Amino acid sequence: MKDCLMKEGSKVRKIAFVGDHLPRKCGIATFTSDLLAAVAAAHPQSQCFSVSVNDIKGGYEYPEVVRFEIEEQDLSSYLRAADFLNISNVDIVCLQHEFGIFGGPAGGHILALLRDLRMPVVTTLHTILREPKADQRRVMHELVALSTRLVVMADRGRQMLQEIYQASPAKIDLIPHGIPDVDFVDPTDFKDQFGVEGKVVLLTFGLLSPNKGIEYVLNALPHILAEFPNVVYIVLGATHPNELREHGEAYRLSLEILAKKNKLEKNVIFYNRFVELENLKEFIGAADFYITPYLNEAQITSGTLAYTFGAGKVVVSTPYWHAAELLAEDRGVLVRFGDAPAIAREVIGLLRDDTRRHAIRKNAYKLGREMVWSNVARLYMRSFELSRIEGAARSRKSLATKTLDQKPRELPELKLSHLSRMTDSTGIFQHAIFSIPNFSEGYCTDDNARAFILAVLLSELGEEPERVRTLATTYAAFLHYAFDLRLKRFHNHLSFDRRWLDEQGSEDCQGRALWALGVGVGRSPYRSFQIMAGQLFALALPALTEFTSPRAWAFGLIGIHEYLRRLSGDSLVNQTRETLTSRLMELFERTAQRDWCWFQEDLTYDNAKLPHALILSGRATGQPAVFERGLRALRWLTELQISEKGHFRSIGSNGFYRRGGMRANFDQQPIEAQAMVSACLEAYRATSDLWWYEQAQRAFDWFIGWNDLGLELYSPKTGGCRDGLHVDRVNRNQGAESTLAFLLSLAEMRLAQNMLTSFREPIAA
Repeated sequence: MKDCLMKEGSKVRKIAFVGDHLPRKCGIATFTSDLLAAVAAAHPQSQCFSVSVNDIKGGYEYPEVVRFEIEEQDLSSYLRAADFLNISNVDIVCLQHEFGIFGGPAGGHILALLRDLRMPVVTTLHTILREPKADQRRVMHELVALSTRLVVMADRGRQMLQEIYQASPAKIDLIPHGIPDVDFVDPTDFKDQFGVEGKVVLLTFGLLSPNKGIEYVLNALPHILAEFPNVVYIVLGATHPNELREHGEAYRLSLEILAKKNKLEKNVIFYNRFVELENLKEFIGAADFYITPYLNEAQITSGTLAYTFGAGKVVVSTPYWHAAELLAEDRGVLVRFGDAPAIAREVIGLLRDDTRRHAIRKNAYKLGREMVWSNVARLYMRSFELSRIEGAARSRKSLATKTLDQKPRELPELKLSHLSRMTDSTGIFQHAIFSIPNFSEGYCTDDNARAFILAVLLSELGEEPERVRTLATTYAAFLHYAFDLRLKRFHNHLSFDRRWLDEQGSEDCQGRALWALGVGVGRSPYRSFQIMAGQLFALALPALTEFTSPRAWAFGLIGIHEYLRRLSGDSLVNQTRETLTSRLMELFERTAQRDWCWFQEDLTYDNAKLPHALILSGRATGQPAVFERGLRALRWLTELQISEKGHFRSIGSNGFYRRGGMRANFDQQPIEAQAMVSACLEAYRATSDLWWYEQAQRAFDWFIGWNDLGLELYSPKTGGCRDGLHVDRVNRNQGAESTLAFLLSLAEMRLAQNMLTSFREPIAA
């Protein structure tokens, strides 16, 4: 059937290529740009355009072929992209998949886009993991299901798709990585323009990062030069943007230092730039050898390898999957991972043996003719035609507008302007006069602990990485400064002139600080935060069992849960969790009755944290009774805080609610809504009962106007939150506690929505 598809010409008239696109400096961007151009050139009757994913604010200066842009971490922009593709009457979507280029858990945001499309999807898999994490496995399984056809670039990829991800062999196409069509030339023709005439040129190119293994080539060079002193090694490529953001030029500098240490200054050339294709072809033309010393075998495709192999270069490579397959049958040479002497031995051997070296070049160039872009474009069009036929039923689906119960809830924009305004080099100020920081009230550990937790969640969301890391560093430094090594307790209140105003903070303050430190250990992406938080956590934890405040226990238990995400084998921490869980259970059993399903005789502040702690601990330790008590108490509290009109009405702080007494309905505090959002989302994750998600949404809606007064507490203009709901008005001050309550709620809602939308049908509003 495949051989007959193209005889009458392609019926595919409009193709959208979804992925990255040049000028973004990324291998996927280069591939997408080249593939689009090749298909457009080979099939001018087909309209080709790109939908590109931005990893930086404001995007890039794209060419006209990029018709729509997706913001990497913004789930709603993926859904808008799906609408755009449907409205544009696209025949085929060609998706370039790599986990790291899409937002959401394991890049799961892209599934939301695919789920909404009406046309067939051909997915090119640039990475296929042999041992995926749970989220990666879930993404891959659904990606396989949502794709009409799957393209792999190596036979091993086809096998792995079938064995690990249960993909049907009938929907997998093997299409090699495309390469430019270049002549089989003598490298001498190109060397003079780089000033290396008369030299034997070794080349490595691509975006630099520590997994490239270039240091092993630098350690091999002294041995090579001892016999062949006319060898020069060119390292071509800018530092990978992600590496640059995280570590700067540290890896490149380490390579330069190593080159000097090995006395290679006259034999190594670093070109620190991302080169366009025409320049790249000249560099490849000048090379005698191409070296790929990558350190990880789990690489199913390599564009740099394909380019140089197809140009007829002698390739010496470590045996990562693509190289092992492509360089078989004397088309190249494989060496062990991390083995500098082996690299030296093989290069020297090939330089001694002209006959073998030229035979390897010719073998590679011959197979490379099947990989030129014109041929790859033909194979892709064949796959597109198959997809068009197989996906005809899907294409006939009507373009229906979703009703409110069929699409994810549109959450407010996450603005950090007021948070930044409230934060100076010391920490976040406690209070504000309207939206202006109130210096006279200083700072407190309670708020800086909450702020640090928020910063970690924002990192998970991928929000403004540089700004968020700067904020997180400030809040982490505050927590470190607040800890008194002599007392093993945290201070709480700090004046504007940096004087502690208390000997030590309340028990609740100690618990909140431990909660924040646990989050730092278990969820922060930054090693420095993990270490600092872990050291403080170990020092502060023993005091927790001396406290009498149930809320301090609950805060501590939530922190313990977060800590054990990364360090689950810590016996002392596990023992502390067992002790505190037993104490909360004893309180509940002693106090709870049918009409008062609670831990104490009164409901005061941050109430939902108590059942939240039991839900987490019961589930984590496999104690059904603990888990059930947590759910039971949270359901009672939830139902108690639903007004007769159906909106969230928290226990008021103007008197609270004592058993048998009058309930205070005002003043309603943002931390109560936040505590409910967080606890109900945890209950939803634990039970998959949609009712809990609806309760989290109900509590969140309190911030944006679904409350007793119908007034908005969140300020869309500033990104802050007003300090409370009085009986007749809102408190217009936008202090730290309130602003953090809203931002934490929004961050948690976004994380939950990302997970739900990525891994299942859209949730109800």
